[in-house]
Amino acid sequence: MTPPRRPTVSTVSSPGEALAWVAALVFTLSSFMAWYTADQPYITVSVIGWHTGTIGKLTFFVGVLVIGFLFLRATGVELPPGVPAGMLIAGVGTAGTILVMIRVIDVPDRLVGFGRAIGIWIALASALALVVAGLLRAGEESLAP
Repeated sequence: MTPPRRPTVSTVSSPGEALAWVAALVFTLSSFMAWYTADQPYITVSVIGWHTGTIGKLTFFVGVLVIGFLFLRATGVELPPGVPAGMLIAGVGTAGTILVMIRVIDVPDRLVGFGRAIGIWIALASALALVVAGLLRAGEESLAP
């Protein structure tokens, strides 16, 4: 009797997938970066994305969702043929972009006087990179034999 075959972790198979890994990791970590900041006398106060409400927490979980999906693909778990992985990544990236854009446009009421910090721009750039990575991956899937 042969032992069950264990899934092996494959290397990154394409530029779109590599970009998706990096963008998902940065997007996940961006919820722990400063999204808003205010200069007070003698001190600078910053608010991380996680503390901006539900949207800040959702950005973390959107990133974890993509990382989990990429990890499952790397270990050999495949989606049904009718579901293109690239479009799934692009769709989740679009949702992440919308969430971050809400926080770029609408600063929470309790943060009156705070300006946008670098973390929110990193979150926006990485969410857009997820969309690009998904579209690249979808293009690679359509060209594959």
